[in-house]
Amino acid sequence: MRATFFFLYLAGGLALAQLAGCSAAHDSASHGTAAANGSYPAAAGFNQASSDARAMTLADGVMRAMGGYEAWSRTRYLAWSFFGGQYQVWDKQTGDFHWEKDSLVANYNLLAKTGRVYSRGRDISATPAGQQLLGKLNGIWINNAYWLLLPFKLKDSGVTLGYQGPGQTMAGTPAEVLRLTFANVGDTPQNRYEVLVNPTTGLVDEWAYFANAADAQPAFRRRWADYARHGQVLLAADRSSAAKPARLDHIAAPATLPPGTMSSATPIARLTD
Repeated sequence: MRATFFFLYLAGGLALAQLAGCSAAHDSASHGTAAANGSYPAAAGFNQASSDARAMTLADGVMRAMGGYEAWSRTRYLAWSFFGGQYQVWDKQTGDFHWEKDSLVANYNLLAKTGRVYSRGRDISATPAGQQLLGKLNGIWINNAYWLLLPFKLKDSGVTLGYQGPGQTMAGTPAEVLRLTFANVGDTPQNRYEVLVNPTTGLVDEWAYFANAADAQPAFRRRWADYARHGQVLLAADRSSAAKPARLDHIAAPATLPPGTMSSATPIARLTD
């Protein structure tokens, strides 16, 4: 029943943005070094020819504000809680993904697209519920990781980066507005995002999600706030809308993992930096 409840809850709108831009199982921009002018290497497949030069410069500034491209490349492990009681750990280097909700646990490799599912420590991988979850784990990772890591993925594969011009956040503060559209990538390439960058700090202050690129109004707007250093990079916890608070908790970027973390059949202790 718990597995069935989870899927109904997800389908009912828990993960509003099945995000298109986060398609590679390992970090798609994790090789090379930043140029002398501060520009970092775009992922293979980034639509540079159709992207706006000012938008790309702003994306480079966001990367620097978050800790820098080299720091992001050196960050291997990321852990965080997502809405609906989900907790996950991602190994950027290997593509291993440990996901759990209550007593339901999955260990999955995003590159091989294989894994195991456990309920209360018992292997249910071959059951209908287990197979259903295994078929959804790549999409779960795409969605949940993008909610945490959007600022690092502005020049990802399939992305066209546009410049909307100056704008304002929900709080009325000035912002530079980026526009992300997608092609041939992720689960929902028809999406569009507006990313509001603080012109003083260089950090993302807010994002807006459009289910279809042609939509006039976003499905939601949410803050990116409460930044803290985790390992070598900054990550933001606050995802509140104007009407309702929301957070990503238990964020960590540990240098190492306890033995057995990525193969545990039962829920693990929350990791720290």
